[in-house]
Amino acid sequence: MDHSKHVRLAPAELTAELLDGATIYGPGDEKIGSVSHLHGSQVVIDVGGFLGIGAKPVSVSLSELEFMRDEDGDVHAVTTWTKDQLKQMPEHVDP
Repeated sequence: MDHSKHVRLAPAELTAELLDGATIYGPGDEKIGSVSHLHGSQVVIDVGGFLGIGAKPVSVSLSELEFMRDEDGDVHAVTTWTKDQLKQMPEHVDP
């Protein structure tokens, strides 16, 4: 997928409603997870698993992700993190 042609989201568009469920792509353009929810300025990403079962929630800063819309209007993000790097992070637990 050529992300260079996708429209970047403006800061005002970065809402929980819009980002919920967005696919996260790693540096090799592979799917590495999806947005579970926002927690302040943190994005909780479900990594691994299958259909949400067995996924590990990890938290990264919103600034670590570049959110955009593709040609179909679907919201997704790219990051420099790999799936393995995310899996090594501590599990996010909501207070």
